[in-house]
Amino acid sequence: MDVAALMAISPLDGRYQEKVTSLRAIFSEYGLMKFRVIVEIRWMEMLSEYANLPEIPRLSTHARKILDDLTENFSLQDALRIKHIESSINHDVKAVEYFIKEKIGGDGELSAVNEFIHFGCTSEDINNLAYGLMLQTSRKQCILPILDSLIITLKRFAHDNANLSMLSRTHGQPASPTTVGKEIANIIARLQRQIDQLNSIQLLGKMNGASGNYNALAIAYPNVDWQCLSKNFVSMLGLSWNPYTTQIEPHDSMAEFFAVIIRINTIILDFNRDIWSYISINYFKQKSFSNEVGSSTMPHKINPIDFENSEGNLGIANALFEHMIAKLPISRWQRDLSDSTVLRNMGVAIGHSMLAYQSTNKGLEKLEPNDAAIEADLNKHWEILAEAVQTIMRRFKIEQPYEKLKSFTRGKQIDQASLQQFIFDLSLPEEVKKQLLELTPADYTGYAKELAKRI
Repeated sequence: MDVAALMAISPLDGRYQEKVTSLRAIFSEYGLMKFRVIVEIRWMEMLSEYANLPEIPRLSTHARKILDDLTENFSLQDALRIKHIESSINHDVKAVEYFIKEKIGGDGELSAVNEFIHFGCTSEDINNLAYGLMLQTSRKQCILPILDSLIITLKRFAHDNANLSMLSRTHGQPASPTTVGKEIANIIARLQRQIDQLNSIQLLGKMNGASGNYNALAIAYPNVDWQCLSKNFVSMLGLSWNPYTTQIEPHDSMAEFFAVIIRINTIILDFNRDIWSYISINYFKQKSFSNEVGSSTMPHKINPIDFENSEGNLGIANALFEHMIAKLPISRWQRDLSDSTVLRNMGVAIGHSMLAYQSTNKGLEKLEPNDAAIEADLNKHWEILAEAVQTIMRRFKIEQPYEKLKSFTRGKQIDQASLQQFIFDLSLPEEVKKQLLELTPADYTGYAKELAKRI
């Protein structure tokens, strides 16, 4: 870790910087500038290619290469130059426009059409598309890959432990058994549904001027179908066109995007707490590493720090996302600037989410079921078979089956011998009685094993 990281205010840029490196080129100030440059240049190229404007003929291959180089090789020095321009004019988007004009100033063809950079645009035309591209890029390159990695780890754990019977707990009390693999499969199914939804969210974008009506574009070139051109441009960027906006794209799709991530984070948080609790009752062991320290004073400890770290980061992420969901779709009249600083923190919320996913994955990789402890707990609670016995009694029309089992078991810890004696005294067909007498808590898992293997 370098000195700059040690002096960072945010742990994402300090302690955890190596774990969120992939986000830096997307959500940093540099990243925002780069995406703004991409939008500005692609818009000018669209005008040249499709608007059929005599003042901006189709660009040559040489001119396009200059523009492509500017987007593909956008550097930190370029970003610093934009910041320098901004410092003198106090406008971040206009600084990008001036930067591009400066960069293409040495080419005669591009210089001749440089006023078609930012043509008919308001700053929010550039910003909304830049932020949409940031989210789109992070979803594809960062969020989905790390969630897929977590799903793979969970599936492996579920399949490996599909047959390992364990005691369930409802309301914290012993309940009908399941298997370790099936409990993991529950989480996988929940997560996969939300991941599919995250993947399907359409991020909206607009390119329609200062109040959403194409005023400047329509007055300059009334014969151009600017709505069609706008739709094609937004679609070309990989976003979904929003035909109805004020000066700003209203951020509803961003709110939808963040709401799905909140649900993903909540599921993982739920899982973290359950695993933490199972570790505390010795259902799981954590692999020990000789070089690691668990406690500064208690040498024996291996703390579940990965699941705790994940829980903390998920809490921070969701708090930020909840504010964004509440704030971003609201703007006074056609436009106010209160969304600007909020949008700049998208990467912070996503960064804390990604830290959490990595921590949960790391914790899982160190986790081992404690078969002996799980089996011992099952064998202490034969009363959980009361459900099976009273259901069979119902089938064979024995009177008051539930009430009889309630009287026999409620609030008591029943052992194998006493339960089998109860079964032996029932008026049941011999083959059914034999089936119940051979039943153990470990066998009473329904379709759990099959469900775990199928996930």
